Amino acid sequence: MPASRITDITRADEPVVKRKYRSKEERRRIAEETLAIGASVAVIARAHGVNANQVFQWRKLYHEGRLDPATASTQLIPVRVADVLSQDVRPAVSASGAIHIEMGKVRLRVEGKVDSECLRIILEQLAR
Repeated sequence: MPASRITDITRADEPVVKRKYRSKEERRRIAEETLAIGASVAVIARAHGVNANQVFQWRKLYHEGRLDPATASTQLIPVRVADVLSQDVRPAVSASGAIHIEMGKVRLRVEGKVDSECLRIILEQLAR
């Protein structure tokens, strides 16, 4: 993957704007520069052609450990929702527990006995 790439963002009523993609390593390096004693976020941001607010966001991610190159990204596993349960498998009469689903900014928590049809509809809507 290249260290950075430029993508075009166009709108009908505005000229083409070039936006530069920064790799995780590059964002980490810029955030680390701001941690030096006496460092100015505004000066460092300007030197790298980035808005200072963006650098503050990268610093936050850095402190949370989310710019660490060693951390593995979240892996998704395939899920299939069956329309009909097989005759061999019967749903539990009194189900307890919880289902946690996180997709981007969406967090879904389902507790207790779950209506399978309702859950199927929710998962289909989240998949859109």
